Amino acid sequence: MKAMLYHEFKQPLALATVADPAPSPTGVVLKVTACGICRSDWHGWQGHDPDIKTLPHIPGHELVGEVVAVGAEVRRWKGGERVTVPFSGGCGTCPECLSGNQQICNRDFQPGFTGWGGFAEYVALEYADVNLVALPPEIDDVTAASLGCRFITAFRAVVAQGRVAPGQWLAVHGCGGVGLSAIMIGRAMGAQVIGVDINDHALTLAQQLGATLTLNARAVADVPTAIRDLTHGGAHVSLDALGSVATAQNSVLCLRKRGRHVQVGLLAGQDKNPPMPMGAVIGRELTLVGSHGMQAHEYPTMLEMIATGRLTPRQLVGRLVTLEEAGQVLVAMNEFQHVGMAVIDRF
Repeated sequence: MKAMLYHEFKQPLALATVADPAPSPTGVVLKVTACGICRSDWHGWQGHDPDIKTLPHIPGHELVGEVVAVGAEVRRWKGGERVTVPFSGGCGTCPECLSGNQQICNRDFQPGFTGWGGFAEYVALEYADVNLVALPPEIDDVTAASLGCRFITAFRAVVAQGRVAPGQWLAVHGCGGVGLSAIMIGRAMGAQVIGVDINDHALTLAQQLGATLTLNARAVADVPTAIRDLTHGGAHVSLDALGSVATAQNSVLCLRKRGRHVQVGLLAGQDKNPPMPMGAVIGRELTLVGSHGMQAHEYPTMLEMIATGRLTPRQLVGRLVTLEEAGQVLVAMNEFQHVGMAVIDRF
């Protein structure tokens, strides 16, 4: 099969021909029909993710495809189904999985990280009975690929972890893929949303997707104070959708009393362990929570909202590219030159 892979971290990806995968006893093989290109893939390519232990490596975790081979122990899938999969899948047997929290499985499988991913014509997926999600015909392949990391992460962050309610203020720091998804989802849940970024183009898109207000962080002296003033007390829920010391701290400090901060964006390098304003956390009785993907069994509510038009994630797709173009897109991700998601739709 054709695949885009890298032989060393931080080195260019190359199109290569590699052996077709075979399913494990509990796994399947998909013929990939679309795959998103995500900043998490960029982090993996940089060498930030310890799950990538062996090179060469094929990235790609926001994928959709058709089941073409099935392991001997798989019971729910026969072949021919059109499916997607969470970026972090559960084994189905550890304590976390048995409690319904497959997204933080102790033996998780992550395509594009613990195994080769979807920047290829075919991909092998583990624990198929626990993790595959059948797609309704109303949701096309590109839309389905846009869900795999950013949108499902934003959905769980806003709905399950943030518990945003109608009429509440939701602040979203960083209007990239996760942030724009969160803005759309927050608006669909009835929240008033503030989008924060340093890119005016991103803020314009945030408005188009439902942001009540937007702030350019470079144009205000104090982002948390500006948000507290605009909301007459602070956000009820705030997400750091980028992942930096500045956005994490701003997200906490913009909250009203008993507000909830949700850390979604990955922090790496010098920002990996950011100092946090614990005085405000204590004095305002704030809640700080993380959010890491979403379980396969929680997809139906989101899929129904998409199928009925309450959510339109296809609006978040900015570019459709070929498999060969994907390597250049991935390498350039940290330059933040484009707004919206890029999806591979030609293999």
